[in-house]
Amino acid sequence: MITERGRAVIGPEPRELRVPARITEVDRIRAFLREAIAGLPLDEEDRLRVELALHEICVNIARYAYPRGRKGDMIVRIWQDGDSLYVEVRDSGIPFNPVRKKNPDLKVKLRRGLPGGLGVYFFKTLMDGLSYRRAGGQNILTVRKAL
Repeated sequence: MITERGRAVIGPEPRELRVPARITEVDRIRAFLREAIAGLPLDEEDRLRVELALHEICVNIARYAYPRGRKGDMIVRIWQDGDSLYVEVRDSGIPFNPVRKKNPDLKVKLRRGLPGGLGVYFFKTLMDGLSYRRAGGQNILTVRKAL
């Protein structure tokens, strides 16, 4: 880990946090993210985009990955590679590939006034790249933000 003006700067070695997949852990994840990206060359708007994307991903996992009272964890890994920031989130919940999820028709959604259903759309549009794979019984979602 390199330091820049007294701040920790992430590099190619991922920083990792494992927490129970619960809504109550989302603030802890956000704090972990803020600390990890503190020294990166991101303007305030891009910092907020990354934070909102990670928030939406983790809330979706907490709400939907472990149905019927099952318990499990979320693992968040953050690293920098070249001119990009990567955030990977893993869970062992039910398989779900957000890459295949179609974007909602926002006009219809607003007209009908139905809540929810925008989280995947948000993190897909807030970030510069998105990939998903299922391996070892885990959902592995990686998002990328250009620096």
